[in-house]
Amino acid sequence: MTNFDKGTSMNASTLALPQTTSQDHRKFVQGIAVGLLAASIGALYTVFARWGIARGLSSPDLTVLRFGVAGVLMLPILAVACWRDSAQFTSRWRVWLLIALLAGTPFGLLMFGALQFAPPSHAAVFPFTAMSVMGMVLGSVVLGDRMTPRRVTGIAVVIAGLVLVSGLEMSSMTMRASLGDVMFLAAGTLWAGFGIVLRKHRLDPLLATAVISISALLTYVPAYVLLTGGAQLIAAAPQVFWAEVLVQGVIAGAGTLYTYSKMVSLLGPSRAAVFPALAPGLAALMAWPVLGHVPGILETLGLLMVMVGLMVAVTTATSSVTRGQK
Repeated sequence: MTNFDKGTSMNASTLALPQTTSQDHRKFVQGIAVGLLAASIGALYTVFARWGIARGLSSPDLTVLRFGVAGVLMLPILAVACWRDSAQFTSRWRVWLLIALLAGTPFGLLMFGALQFAPPSHAAVFPFTAMSVMGMVLGSVVLGDRMTPRRVTGIAVVIAGLVLVSGLEMSSMTMRASLGDVMFLAAGTLWAGFGIVLRKHRLDPLLATAVISISALLTYVPAYVLLTGGAQLIAAAPQVFWAEVLVQGVIAGAGTLYTYSKMVSLLGPSRAAVFPALAPGLAALMAWPVLGHVPGILETLGLLMVMVGLMVAVTTATSSVTRGQK
């Protein structure tokens, strides 16, 4: 190789580096923005779930709206995808089945079923703790994502903030509540596993949303109709019903899955798994205009701690990220 060739090669390499760094930075910023949107959607549907329950609906009613409406909306997307390339589903059917099990009906049954045993304050701590911790652990084991001291510290601060936001008290730690807590932890672990599978197999976020939503439409909705007959939904006031269709079905049902899937593709599952922890704190703020609940000092402090811990956990230096995040 001549000196000219060496110089040209060196210049090309030098010029390529800033471009790669710029692309990584842009993806990171986009991932943060999508993560904040995902957490806001989670907070919104939490607040409106409390609003709907106060007006006569139950957790199963809200779940069927979330799965049913999202499933119907996603049918055309899945139909077009199958028409264009059905092989992507038939050749990888085990992967698609796995994500449907991780983020579909089993996840919903565990999350909402746990509320029958544990108080709402536990719902603000245990599932999000499992998402954050198991997202980090599974990312390290499955994807080779390094479990850095900075990330561990950030998640510890997030968990401490969640305890403050929830107002968790030792007196609520009963044997009955512990069953609900186990269900919350299992649900959080399933959601963390969903992010890992999504990243490992490089699944399209929109198609993943469609597969999960339609699988829940075909499994949960018939079971709900068979067991309950939908009596409470039928008896609900029209404004309550349509408000929940919009929030639980359109915004949360499809929006939560898509924004989280997109966030995983931009940030990786370990970082993405921390963002849902923002939802309880944001819900405390949103509850002010919707439910008339004014956030207390501890709730506000807890939200600030969660935000600080999140930024510490997700801003791990690029050099500490291995093949799992690339």
